[in-house]
Amino acid sequence: MQDKLLKIINHYGVMKQLKYIHTEYFELDEAIIDYLSSGFDFNYDEEAKHIYDEYIYHIAEEIADVMVMLKQFQYNYGIVDECIEKIMNEKIDRQLERIENE
Repeated sequence: MQDKLLKIINHYGVMKQLKYIHTEYFELDEAIIDYLSSGFDFNYDEEAKHIYDEYIYHIAEEIADVMVMLKQFQYNYGIVDECIEKIMNEKIDRQLERIENE
């Protein structure tokens, strides 16, 4: 996957991909807003469950699009997974500390 993503970012260029990633963020945000504003009660009826599954799948697609873009930048700048995971864990721990102090 890394070679494929590097090929994509090298083809289009970092600046163009930086602009494009905003479109992907927006589409994810839009999918989440659509789900939240749907007004369906997903707990009581089989048809509603099917609709719920469609909303969740759409959100998953948009998360995948954003992750593809993020991975392009990660690989382009040579950032290893361990570095990102370390930072994520620090941020998670800090947030959990804030929660405990509330």
